Amino acid sequence: MTSNPMIRQNVTENVILDSKPMTVQGAVNKTMLFTAIVILSGCFTWNLLAKGFSDKAMLISGISLVAGIVLALITSFKPNTAKITGTMYAVCEGLLLGSISYGYEAIYNGIVVNAVAITVLTLLSMLFLYKTKIIQATDKFRKVVFTATLGIGIYYLIAIVAGFMGHSILPFGSLTGIAISGFICIFAALNFIMDFDFIERGSQNMLPDYFEWYGAFALLVTLVWFYLEILRLLAQLNSRR
Repeated sequence: MTSNPMIRQNVTENVILDSKPMTVQGAVNKTMLFTAIVILSGCFTWNLLAKGFSDKAMLISGISLVAGIVLALITSFKPNTAKITGTMYAVCEGLLLGSISYGYEAIYNGIVVNAVAITVLTLLSMLFLYKTKIIQATDKFRKVVFTATLGIGIYYLIAIVAGFMGHSILPFGSLTGIAISGFICIFAALNFIMDFDFIERGSQNMLPDYFEWYGAFALLVTLVWFYLEILRLLAQLNSRR
């Protein structure tokens, strides 16, 4: 069981090793590649907004949002396509994050740098805790993180539906809203442990090397999720000053 919605429980069932096996280093390299793509494509929409082309940036971001969801679903059900679909997903997420980040930065100067720094430090901290076995992906740990992540997903769905109806579940910047964002950030961070475990077990079980791309894709999904949520949390904290 894994809590990351992009890593289905039976994704490795009936997999045949018809190529060289995946490695942890290979997954790390591909994660770095995906991250670089996100940053570069994010700079594109950021620059569009900085130059005043807000209509173009918003159109691109809207298309990227829909395309990203579709690509994530395809990759989830077709792991062997992750090299292509994962790369396209990274481009879409970068374009979307560039616009979102610019919007937050325009209101709260310096917030993006802080969010990026916290994201990187959290990733490294989770990796340290995982490698030193301070936190282990036990069955109980997986169940707790899975249940919490499922609940967060339901919360997001309710928030989206309420938003379309012109309502907000919680006022932005309220103490309850900040507490919930903090809770989400904690479990988004714990999802890194699940991703690390998936990649390591995949290497030990000698899954085909295309799972390097799939593992990198899953880790990118968590990275994007955590970054967006920490960005929202920082914005709510800043709004109360």
